[in-house]
This record gives sequence, C-alpha cells and structure tokens, in this order.
Amino acid sequence: GGMSGAAVLLQVTLCPLSLPESPASPDGVAAVESSPSVPCIFCEECYVLAEQSQLLKHMIIEHKLVIADVKLVADFKRYILYWKKRFAEQPVTDFCSVIRTNSKAPLEEQDNYFLLCDVLPEDRLLREQLQQKRLREILEQQQRERYDTSFHSMCMFCDQEFTGNRSVLLNHMAREHAFNIGLPDNIVNCYEFLAVLQEKLDNLQCLYCEKVFRDKNTLKDHMRKKQHRRINAKNKEYDRFYIINYLEFGKSWEEVQSEDDRELLDNLEEDWSDWEEHPVCAVCLFCEQQADTTEKLHLHMQKSHGFDFLKIKSELGLNFYQQVKLVNFIRREIHQCRCYSCQEKFQSKGGLISHMQETKHITFLPARSTWDQPQYYFPTYENDTLLCTLSDSEDLIPEDQSEDVPVVSEDISSLKALKQSSILNQLLCEEIGSHDKS
Repeated sequence: GGMSGAAVLLQVTLCPLSLPESPASPDGVAAVESSPSVPCIFCEECYVLAEQSQLLKHMIIEHKLVIADVKLVADFKRYILYWKKRFAEQPVTDFCSVIRTNSKAPLEEQDNYFLLCDVLPEDRLLREQLQQKRLREILEQQQRERYDTSFHSMCMFCDQEFTGNRSVLLNHMAREHAFNIGLPDNIVNCYEFLAVLQEKLDNLQCLYCEKVFRDKNTLKDHMRKKQHRRINAKNKEYDRFYIINYLEFGKSWEEVQSEDDRELLDNLEEDWSDWEEHPVCAVCLFCEQQADTTEKLHLHMQKSHGFDFLKIKSELGLNFYQQVKLVNFIRREIHQCRCYSCQEKFQSKGGLISHMQETKHITFLPARSTWDQPQYYFPTYENDTLLCTLSDSEDLIPEDQSEDVPVVSEDISSLKALKQSSILNQLLCEEIGSHDKS
C-alpha cells in the first residue's frame, strides 16, 4: 500500500548528486563538452554524463536496480561500463542483494529490487581502483599546473594581465585585493576555477553571499565594503578545485570516520572522578508524568496505572530489541487514543486511560505477534528517553530465545547489506511508513 517501491527507492537514491568532472585535458579546461554518453547497464538506453540522475531513475524504474552511495563513485562512466560487461556474463542475482517491497501485499503487488553496493567485494575493489585512478589523474594535472609557465589570465578585480605561472595571479589577488582562494599548491584545474568565478562576476553575482546586483559598480562596492571578497565555503561546486577533496576519496567514509573517532578516544582523559549522571527525564507510557530515573518511572507506572513493565519483561523473557518494540507499540496505540487490548478508540487520551484503568485493560497485552514487528523498531516520539534506559535481561531470557535477534525486516535477504547500507535502512522506514498509511 501507500508509496510504491519504485518511488521509495527513487527518493533514497536521487539525493543531489555531484560528480567529479571528466578528467581535465592538458590545457586545464575540463573536457566536459566532449563527454560521450553513458549506457544503461541492462539495455540500449543512453544518457549524457550530466544526466546521471536520469539514468539512475531509468535503471530503478525499468530494471529495478539500485546503486548504493553513487556519489562516492569516482568515475561513474567506467563504473557503469564495468558492471554492464559483468551483468552480460552472469545473472544479476550473483552480485546483488535482493530487497522485497510491499511484502505484506498480495504477490502480484510485491516487487524485488536489486541493490548493488560495496558489501560485494568485487564492487568495493572496483570503487577503490576508480578512486585511485582518479587521484592519480588529479595529481598529474596538479603537477602540470605547478610547472606550467604558459599560464595567461586577467585579474578579476583590476584587469591587469598576468602571464607565466598561475601562482603570480593568485598571489597578486591575495595581496592587492585581499581575495584569497587558498595556496596555489592546494588548487587543481585552476583555469576552470577562475572561469567559474569570472562567470559569476559577469552575472553580477557576489562570490560570497551569492546575491545578484544591478550593475558592476554596485557589485564591486558591495564586495569591498562588506568584505565579501572571498568565496562561499558552503558552495559544494568549488570542492572539485581543491586537492584535499580528492585525497579523502581514496578512503571510504567509514575509514575517515573511524580515524576521527580514534583521535577523540586518544584525547579522552581516563579520569572519571567528576563524572555526574545527568537526570534522564523519562515520560510515563500512559500519562504526562516524568521521572528522573527509570526506577522511579517503573514504580509510578506500577502504582498509578497497574502496569508492571519489569514483571512483563521477565515473564515474557524480552530481550532489548523486543522491549524497544513493545514500548514503541504502546506509545503509538496511546498516541492514537486506542486501547491496545480491545481496540476501542477514544476522543481524548484522558478518556482512553480511564477506560483502560477501569477495565484493567492496561494489564492485558495483545498477542506478541501484534507488537513484535519490525515497524516498531522506529520510535513513535523522537527523543524517547525511556528507550535509552532499557537494559538487556540476559539472565531472564529463556533458552530458546537467547540468540541475538538482529534488527532486520523479514523482507531482506542479506543481513550484511542491511547493516552497511543506508539505502536499505531508509527503504525499510519508508516501506513501513507506507504500510501504516494504507
């Protein structure tokens, strides 16, 4: 029900895509115009490189193929050509995880999508090789510019002409006009960078705040007086002109992140003596009552509402994930003013709680299959502190349930892919959202 699987997948894959330009030609101007088209992995359809998102859309809708983390692929065209060749040799299922959407719907409404992602060693290797190749090309280009003496360009601010090496112009603009885009050695594809900036100025646009002005003099005054003679660091369009953005390419974002985390861990003082537990402020499942410890909250729910969470946890042998699902289920039913025992709906929360207390329905939980479902992994309320304070009751779990319960929808064949791929997690949320609406 709700949103179709294809629409969901489109939403999660077509985030704004910014691709590295095609490798620059020796004169420093990227050979974008001559970029030939990119074929579909499965059929004869072709799209120009600039229409990458159209091609991705086509492959999702027509061929049910989703490519994870496209924006981390350093050379989109080579990536696609490689997989076109491989899919011609072997069936798609040899490489891809399968995502089933609309699993609760009748068979004819269900859909299988294929996810191509770097959980597959072959895909990971390809991505790494493309990144290294890209880095080599960029470093060679930078080297050429570093020693190039045939550079020739005008200053954007005083129309003085510069020939020789790019550093002469960059240093002039920094010194004379306080316009500093970074050290020459940090910049690559300098010609193209200057052309992009010049075009903005020609369109009477401020480089920093990106406002457009009515004439050249107003723009110049504005940039001088407001000290806007710099570029807008938030503008991702400039990333490709700085070497540092290519160096990180050679690593996956996980590696970069774990390095950052390692640094944090090294700097942590081991002295915990002044550690103070902050009060938690967890909210009761049935009323507005808050408590600063979970113990107090459990006591309140037991005394005021006759709901003994700890007893339920122990009798049903609930592990951590099952407790999460139970809490989210109860929150959602109460939020919808519906008694989870008899399904009666009420006009107000007050009316519902009176009913549940009078009939003792608070103590009658529905069958486990009602609430022990993947959709209740997702919090009903955004900052539900109660969820953060649940604890595993290893000793209480009966033998047959003690294995680690993975957080996974019944629809997903490859657990590993789920754990590593944001697309699948989002898909799961969207899919569940759409079932709820229907």
